[in-house]
Amino acid sequence: MRYGQIRKFDVANGVGIRTSIFVTGCRHNCKDCFNKKYMDFNFGQLWTEDTTKEVIEYLKDENVNGLTLLGGEPMQNAKELTEIVKEIKKYVEKNIWVYSGYTFEEIIENDERFELLKQCDVLVDGRFICELKDLTLRFRGSSNQRIIDIKKTLKTGNITLFME
Repeated sequence: MRYGQIRKFDVANGVGIRTSIFVTGCRHNCKDCFNKKYMDFNFGQLWTEDTTKEVIEYLKDENVNGLTLLGGEPMQNAKELTEIVKEIKKYVEKNIWVYSGYTFEEIIENDERFELLKQCDVLVDGRFICELKDLTLRFRGSSNQRIIDIKKTLKTGNITLFME
């Protein structure tokens, strides 16, 4: 798996100060995607054990509220990310947000993607749709996208939106 960047401190992609991993590789090709260069699966640096250790150290900072996975498309890197997240969780207990162009319903239909989803707490789902772009929305780019509380949704079987 490759990544385009890791932000030690990110305030744009989830509640509070977060560490964010921007994976590379995405086949959605959303019109006016804000990370076009991250669509290339060969772009960026290879993920290593040292990269995992670096993220763990960032997350140990008491000022960091959690981890955010985005890209690119995390769900198109699901197998590798699941292993990385499991390793991170051995050392730090912080909430995890994941952004995906797939909807919740599409994710749970695929075993590898569902495994990654179960490791996370909040999902921002749905493809970016340029015609529905809304700059007033927090943590999402277009009005079709939902911010889902994964644990509550899995427990009840009904989509439960995340409430701050």
